Amino acid sequence: MTIPHRRWPRLTHERRVLLLSLLGGLQGVAVTLALLFTGDFSSATRWTLGVLVVGAWVVLAFAVQGAVIRPLQTLSNLLSALREEDFSFKARGAGGDDALSYAMLEVNALADTLREQRLGALEATALLRKVMEEVDVCVFAFDGEDRLRLVNRAGEGLLGKPPERLLGRTATQLGLDRALAVETSGVHEMVFPGAMGRWEVRRGTFRQGGRPHRLLVLADVSRALREEERQAWRRLIRVLGHEMNNSLAPIRSITESLQTLLSRDPLPADWEEDVGRGIAVIRDRSAALGRFMEAYSRLARLPPPKPAPVEVGPLVRRIAGLETRLTIVVVDGPEVELAADADQLEQLLINLIRNGADAALETGGGVRVGWERSRGAARELVVWVEDEGPGLPSSANLFVPFFTTKPGGSGIGLVLCRQIAEAHGGGLTLENRAEGTGCRALLRLMTGPARARP
Repeated sequence: MTIPHRRWPRLTHERRVLLLSLLGGLQGVAVTLALLFTGDFSSATRWTLGVLVVGAWVVLAFAVQGAVIRPLQTLSNLLSALREEDFSFKARGAGGDDALSYAMLEVNALADTLREQRLGALEATALLRKVMEEVDVCVFAFDGEDRLRLVNRAGEGLLGKPPERLLGRTATQLGLDRALAVETSGVHEMVFPGAMGRWEVRRGTFRQGGRPHRLLVLADVSRALREEERQAWRRLIRVLGHEMNNSLAPIRSITESLQTLLSRDPLPADWEEDVGRGIAVIRDRSAALGRFMEAYSRLARLPPPKPAPVEVGPLVRRIAGLETRLTIVVVDGPEVELAADADQLEQLLINLIRNGADAALETGGGVRVGWERSRGAARELVVWVEDEGPGLPSSANLFVPFFTTKPGGSGIGLVLCRQIAEAHGGGLTLENRAEGTGCRALLRLMTGPARARP
């Protein structure tokens, strides 16, 4: 027969303190009682003093227990209040120089710190909510089950429902599953209950409460694209109207003059010469208008580049040798191979070197061309063309189609150059030289695999 082991109840901290207090005074009480009952005392004295000694012993033991337990209870209440984010409680007795006072002081300091952090977090949260409400983009936050947990005012308008009818629903129920499922961020054509058009989709992840969440941001780019398109049409119509008026106005004037001349009776003696000169002017202006339209067609029909390996050094040297009006000084750089469309790069460099030569011939200066690696990006190559001409005019229209400061210029050379550079993932800038007179053209290209832009 197995006798079960009896488990004694575990003593609490309060009972341990009381027990230790009683044990601490037990020896003295036992000696006192022994002296009372063995000494020459009356029975009344013995029992009276014995009760007083035992009573004092028990009372002091409970007093010691209270002195130890009450501060711990106070600390427990303070920590409970802090856990409940109630920072109005303060521990008393934090002004002493003992260990308990130091503990109370630290608890009060902790409460002050947590209160300041809580206030800062509340202010930051309020600011974030205010910003989210005011921004003109739609923000949605989904939990791990793709249920909506956060939406701003723009998102409510996009879905056409109040937040209480949106929160807790899945992305499929809200019609946002396609936006969450797009493989890459970018602009997509989408239709929603509250709007339709082209939307820029941005996604991200974050953690809240230790669980992963997904963030979806939708920005309507249709309005901005329409405004840009409208501005582009305005600029195009303004340029086309200006050029066509320059050609049609003299044609109309000469036509009216010839009509007046031919209506005379009798005709003047030199009417044939006047008619011939008028027809020649009409022919020249018509040809100029035709060249203008052909230049515009070239600008609009620039094909996408066909990347292939291109050695930069031989390309620059060969193009520099095509200029026969003056000698182009070539400043050699590192031997670099690009993945680019050689024909388009040749056309770009020909235009830049020709523009530099035209400017240098006005002042009798020279032209230098070279290439070097960019200091800011290791994979970026800079091809530069410097001239000693009069410099750039103070105009912001250098890259405006058909704008030119040269007599007889078409105004599309620099525009084509910039389009070619951007199609190769680079860029083109023009600036006046810091030292001396003249202009400096900077063509920036990437030395890695070329990725043609659409």
